[in-house]
Amino acid sequence: MVFDYDLFVIGGGSGGVRAARVAAQGGAKVALAEEDRYGGTCVIRGCVPKKLMVFASEYPGHIADARAYGWQVEPGRFDWDAFKTKLHGELDRLEGVYRNLLKNSGVEAYDARATLEDAHTVKLSTGESFTAKHILLATGGRPVRPDLPGADEGLVSNDIFHMDTLPKSMLIIGGGYIACEFAGILNGLGVEVTQFYRGAQILRGFDEEARGLIADEMIASGIHLHLGTDIKRVEQGGDGYKVTGTNGSEHTFEKIFFATGRTPNTDGMGLEEAGVKLGRKGEVVVDEYSQTSVPSIYAIGDVTDRVNLTPVAIREGMAFVETVFNGNPTPVDHELIPTAIFTQPEFGTIGLSEEEAQEQEPIEVYATSFKPMQQAFAGRNDRVLMKLIVSQETRKVLGCHIVAPGAGEMIQLAGIAVKMGATKEDFDRTVAVHPTMSEEIVTMKAPVRSG
Repeated sequence: MVFDYDLFVIGGGSGGVRAARVAAQGGAKVALAEEDRYGGTCVIRGCVPKKLMVFASEYPGHIADARAYGWQVEPGRFDWDAFKTKLHGELDRLEGVYRNLLKNSGVEAYDARATLEDAHTVKLSTGESFTAKHILLATGGRPVRPDLPGADEGLVSNDIFHMDTLPKSMLIIGGGYIACEFAGILNGLGVEVTQFYRGAQILRGFDEEARGLIADEMIASGIHLHLGTDIKRVEQGGDGYKVTGTNGSEHTFEKIFFATGRTPNTDGMGLEEAGVKLGRKGEVVVDEYSQTSVPSIYAIGDVTDRVNLTPVAIREGMAFVETVFNGNPTPVDHELIPTAIFTQPEFGTIGLSEEEAQEQEPIEVYATSFKPMQQAFAGRNDRVLMKLIVSQETRKVLGCHIVAPGAGEMIQLAGIAVKMGATKEDFDRTVAVHPTMSEEIVTMKAPVRSG
């Protein structure tokens, strides 16, 4: 059979675009369809605009520190309109970059919604249909609202970047990284932030000591964090939303933001009709080579709900091209992935938490918490944490957890050592860079506890 394309990619996010252009550069005839904006969640409504908002929200602290260091500066008023205009200008620029990457690689791009007709046929919302030897699903995910009366009136993460004005008060529902990151952002921008989380501690699944410190620092910064609390009832009124919590509290908030999870974008795509197996949450089920239950169809990124991180989706896309077009079967390595969470303070982590490691083998824990020099001199009480989880038997560093300004930058480099299988003694042999916060990673000589 003669196909219209060697590869048809559905989804123009980071993973889909990378796979499409690399395959095309290798000589394949490739098409890509995207129903929304090119760049996907990360570039358009996730990592990039969020990180820019983090930067914006940190300036009040920088200004206060500058005064403590002798600078005669005064804080001004944050101009949301000016920031938002520049933010969307940057997102437009980045979308243009993604479009040009596809064009310059020879990928035919269709601005349309794509669905499957069968294992080799894609139908577009324009009415066109195309056949392809291989189809790659890279449709990502989307935020979901809880099944609650009035929830449709609340914001989700996609909406935050489009608010007409900054609200005076906001209730954030959730305790994951998106909820905690935006709590810090909005608090820094002057919004009175209240956060409800039904669990016992925020950032479930991460190291207990690290997430405890982050929660303490969030509260110290002025965020009203209520743990073990969920929404019981929401009533819309003239001044906003009257919320009754499961803890019996009643408050009115100008806006409510639901950060209560994400779901894969698989609805209405004809996947199951084409024979593609979906999981319990609607995710596309794939093997270690990202192949679905239909041999000609593959899937990468958040739509597979494996490790939902942009760099992982890009790696999955590259491994797909190696496997399918370069004759080099390449499974995706999902072990020991360094991660940064842009809470305030920032959190960088790789490997096992103390709790996970304890369940696997005897360990030693090396940890230190202290006031960093820059903030201490300014009179702030901020604390940071440096923590290593070490195997008693092999001496390998099983986990590294950093809560500190710049933790994301630090964990990228520490991640190389942990991925290589470095031992605690390898860390000890490394000369400290002084005076830095990160030097504590290589100067902790005695374990604080074993388990």
